[in-house]
Amino acid sequence: MLPFANLSGDPEQEYFVDGVTESLTTDLSRISGSFVIGRHTAFTYKGKAVDLKQVGRELNVRYVLEGSVQRGGDRLRVNAQLVDAGTGAHLWADRFDKPLANLFDMQDEIVSRLANTLNAQLTEQEARRSEQSPHPNSMDLYFQGKALVYKGWSPEYLVQARGIFERALALDPKNVEAMVWTAAVDLIVGTTHFTDDRATLLVAAAEATVVKVLSLAPSHAFAHLMLGGVFINTNRGAEAIAECERALALDHNSAEAHALIGTAKHVMGRAAETEAHINEALRLSPRDIFAPRWFLAVGMAKLQLNADAEALCWLRRSIEANRNYPLTHFALAATLALLGSLDEARAAAKAGLALLPSFTIRRYRNFAPSDSPAFLAMRERLYHSMRMAGVPEG
Repeated sequence: MLPFANLSGDPEQEYFVDGVTESLTTDLSRISGSFVIGRHTAFTYKGKAVDLKQVGRELNVRYVLEGSVQRGGDRLRVNAQLVDAGTGAHLWADRFDKPLANLFDMQDEIVSRLANTLNAQLTEQEARRSEQSPHPNSMDLYFQGKALVYKGWSPEYLVQARGIFERALALDPKNVEAMVWTAAVDLIVGTTHFTDDRATLLVAAAEATVVKVLSLAPSHAFAHLMLGGVFINTNRGAEAIAECERALALDHNSAEAHALIGTAKHVMGRAAETEAHINEALRLSPRDIFAPRWFLAVGMAKLQLNADAEALCWLRRSIEANRNYPLTHFALAATLALLGSLDEARAAAKAGLALLPSFTIRRYRNFAPSDSPAFLAMRERLYHSMRMAGVPEG
């Protein structure tokens, strides 16, 4: 990562621009599987016109991140772009244009958004690069599997991803990144009603794998996050929140940690608290690949609060962001039925069944992750309204 350029014409803004560079360098180094050149080396290029291909050769890096900060009146604009150091091709670019506020708060927000966006971009680029290799190594396969999960939580992608993570572990049994993402896939499949009788076994397998990862890497933020996900789905809400808070202590950019805390509170019957946590996740990562599930979480929380019209808005946002996640279609169908729109409800249920033909109300009922009375009352409303929408009983 090269030092960001100060285009403001104001030397007093230099400290802010350097702060963005330093913080982002630190935060990018937390991305699993990444190697980021240290700030002291990077700052030797400050203020110089550089050939990005030459920088790539000198530092032995595949990608170069460069950017600029410009203050104009009461607004601050940050531009960033990711470049392939081998070819000089521009892979990604983004702009952040915000009203000027507290500079340190702005710095944190800009860095968080860039770090979260670049995590996804680097995963995609590394997956593409490694697919061209005739002999991918364990980390190459890890990026390929992770990129498949990032495409969307469909049964097809998840089965493929798990197979790739298993290949990565066959090459390197101590690859904790492949290990923790194997657990992530098991948790997703086990908790999204893609299977029937294996759900409990998959969640238990995910927990065992994450515990193993944490024995090898106690400070692995994503592993703590996945353990939080396991706890949410096994009626251990307080423990789930504690694990997500540990993940945030290790990686303050973890938007998913905020989202999981919000989800945990909904499952615990504290649905009124969910939206604030999801909004914080969206502030840190507004175009996150997992945002469709965050929208779903707020929609479910609104249903728990009997705010069905608000739930409908959030569920529609989730569908717009990802039309391939079956559970959102079933939640939308139930909500539309509750609001009396039965034709639309049946259409939504049909869309969900097209993605997951084996889904039934019985399967959904059999894996209720909480004994909270408020949560269970909401679920009873959903069972009834899913039935009205034409979801099979099973």
